[in-house]
Amino acid sequence: MPIYEYAPLDGPGCALCCYGFERLQRVSEPALTHCPACGGAVRRVLGAPQVVTGQAHVLKEKHIARHGFTQYRRVGKGQYEKTAGKGPDTISGD
Repeated sequence: MPIYEYAPLDGPGCALCCYGFERLQRVSEPALTHCPACGGAVRRVLGAPQVVTGQAHVLKEKHIARHGFTQYRRVGKGQYEKTAGKGPDTISGD
């Protein structure tokens, strides 16, 4: 669900909408036309999208093991060996 930003249309508004506010809404929900606190007119404004970069480290073995996960690598048909974390050294489909 995206987070939408709203700004007041008329005057300063209440403490919630005077500087604008954010609302977590489903894409299928219609845009708000009034402030939920004071009933003043509001409009949806375009916000900057969140772009995640530089997150290659989150999939490294050390990071995975530190957070309590186990990672396996396929070594053959139905056979996997552990590369990080706690758990059995190998998993076999047999």
